[in-house]
Amino acid sequence: MNKLDTKRRAAVVRSLIEGNSIRSTCRITGTAKGTVLRLLEDVGVACREYQDAMLRNLPCRELQVDEAWSFVGAKEKNATVEQKSEGLGDAWIWTAIDAQTKLIPCWHVGSRNADAAFTFVEDLAARLANRVQLTSDGHTAYLKAVEDAFGWNGVDYAQLVKVYGQTPEGQRRYSPPEIINIQKQWVMGTPDPDKVSTSFVESHNLTLRMRNRRMTRLTNAFSKKLENHMHALSLYFM
Repeated sequence: MNKLDTKRRAAVVRSLIEGNSIRSTCRITGTAKGTVLRLLEDVGVACREYQDAMLRNLPCRELQVDEAWSFVGAKEKNATVEQKSEGLGDAWIWTAIDAQTKLIPCWHVGSRNADAAFTFVEDLAARLANRVQLTSDGHTAYLKAVEDAFGWNGVDYAQLVKVYGQTPEGQRRYSPPEIINIQKQWVMGTPDPDKVSTSFVESHNLTLRMRNRRMTRLTNAFSKKLENHMHALSLYFM
């Protein structure tokens, strides 16, 4: 079987990194769709294995965590029973970010439930070299997950809870609701109130959408297979 030369492979990867879709990458580089997908798989696996091995014993001090919504194949409300059995539907992207260096220590794709929260936070805790201050939003799944992963008082943890008002009729689909109050809630340890923030991780959610064509809202550019979704994210986080 013929293989792409290094120059063409690099062009394909560059196109994907810039946030182009699979089909636009095919057009830009003159490469067949199947070839682009196979290269995405190879590069995605390599990136994931490298990140998993190298992002260990990290000297982070201040971390923020959050979840970004995405879907594969179909939105959860529209997915059939057969599609759900194949792992299609909503695919939440859990991310952590170092407030100082903007490093992403780890990420996880799954549901927005307690099991996914535990898997994500346990992975995060295993990568740290020292005690950290941790901030999340008010998602209750974090409470048990953080205690199980770090142990009670094993981390300086607080939640930033935002209270939203009613969005005017006709704007609910395109405009975020108005924030009417923000509360900093102590959970464990001794978190510095001045550092209780999710601003960096929420800003990263925007970057995540801007740099990945399959994350663009209200289009047909969504991922059709969970495996390809994971490979694209591996390449992005690398």
